[in-house]
Amino acid sequence: MKYLVLIYAAEGTDPQPGTPEFDTMIEGYGAASACYVKEGAMLGGEALQPIAMSTTLRIRDGKTETMDGPFAETKEQLGGFYLLDCADLDAAIRYAEMIPTAKYGCVEIRPIQEYDV
Repeated sequence: MKYLVLIYAAEGTDPQPGTPEFDTMIEGYGAASACYVKEGAMLGGEALQPIAMSTTLRIRDGKTETMDGPFAETKEQLGGFYLLDCADLDAAIRYAEMIPTAKYGCVEIRPIQEYDV
């Protein structure tokens, strides 16, 4: 089963580049990614640019509207994701536990809805 693992944190809570904490976090992400690849679970994953770089789009009454920034006004923002192929939810949880941001943010695990088309 495929799972999208969404990584959230409040902006500014990540360790800052150039600090030992940042290096430890990056090493943790590298180790998690290497494990996913080694075990054949990794289908994709990326970090996202800061929310200031986002654009939200809506279509209302046939008109396209865009707005700078995210739609949701929440403390925690989506910062990245992994797309994993796992045997089951327990495996997805085991992989999500490896994500460093889980220690100060949160990680959402969402099964992918697959359609036969």
